[in-house]
Amino acid sequence: MTELLSSDVVRARLDFSYDGTDFHGWAAQPGLRTVEDELEAALGRVVRRGDGAPAQRLRLTVAGRTDAGVHSRGQVAHLDIPVDAWERLPGRSDRTPQDALRARLTGVLPHDIVVREVSVAPAGFDARFSALERRYAYRLSDDPLTRDPLRRTHVVHHARPLDVDALNAASSTLTGLRDFAAFCKAREGATTIRDLLEFSWARTQDGPDAGLVVATVRADAFCHSMVRGLVGAVLAVGEGRRGLAWLGDVAAHPERSQAIAVAPAHGLTLEHVDYPADDALAARAAQTRDRRDAGEVR
Repeated sequence: MTELLSSDVVRARLDFSYDGTDFHGWAAQPGLRTVEDELEAALGRVVRRGDGAPAQRLRLTVAGRTDAGVHSRGQVAHLDIPVDAWERLPGRSDRTPQDALRARLTGVLPHDIVVREVSVAPAGFDARFSALERRYAYRLSDDPLTRDPLRRTHVVHHARPLDVDALNAASSTLTGLRDFAAFCKAREGATTIRDLLEFSWARTQDGPDAGLVVATVRADAFCHSMVRGLVGAVLAVGEGRRGLAWLGDVAAHPERSQAIAVAPAHGLTLEHVDYPADDALAARAAQTRDRRDAGEVR
């Protein structure tokens, strides 16, 4: 049974991935190619009214906006589709509307965006405000033997060897609830207070990332360019060029620190967005909105 957000729309959840190399980030920008524009244009081609004309422009709400050049393996968004257009999606097939929408999007989207799943969102679901946390990975190769041209678009080739223990020692000083203004690009009206749940490093032993130095970064939310700022700061410690006292001074800076070399965008991937159980989605969204209105989240 289809759950309706209201009497005339269905809220659909999209789980999707993209290679950010040729995008100017998530958010729509005039004259620039963005993930949001490509997805919304594709939706306009496949979601139609009864007379065959496109439905009114369908707007996506995304879990986390990514910057230019940043990738996503686990992005989530929602959109509200008129119920008549939703039920028309399967056409003469026996597919569900959600399966039909996924298949149709696959047919019109460019090669660097893949919608893996479309589902009817549970009651109270909001891709942005219901999220508990976002998890990113940052991948580097600091050894010529691990430099693979086939993964050059999502792994940063780092010229100096890195001390993983030093990276972890530095990263551990930055976790917790605090003001990350030193690591973020300022945005008017946006707070830089975040709860950094994890910032850890490992030299991967096996799998597709074998031999790479990989950071795992988890937070309730991120301010603009925060992960790349954090990575750039601790890399200076991991190389042995800077110490923990320097990092402490940087972290205490009340605005974006010019001492940080922001890490390149292409090493960063949004890996996963975590949500509470279905019966807690609405409460989580309300809590997050309240915090935003109080100036605690962007």
